[in-house]
Amino acid sequence: MPAKSKAQQKAAGAALSAKRGDTKVGDLQGASKSMYKSMDKKQLEDMAATKRKGKPDHASKS
Repeated sequence: MPAKSKAQQKAAGAALSAKRGDTKVGDLQGASKSMYKSMDKKQLEDMAATKRKGKPDHASKS
């Protein structure tokens, strides 16, 4: 599933880094912490690999 915004892509990258053991899980906050708990490594890789060009900074609430 591709990221819908730059913020979502960035949060997925942070969660993926923690899944890989590159950063501490305790350093995660907000969306990245939630993604770490609810998504597997493959899902995070797909979301983090989304191209950022043309994406809004934040996804709309609707």
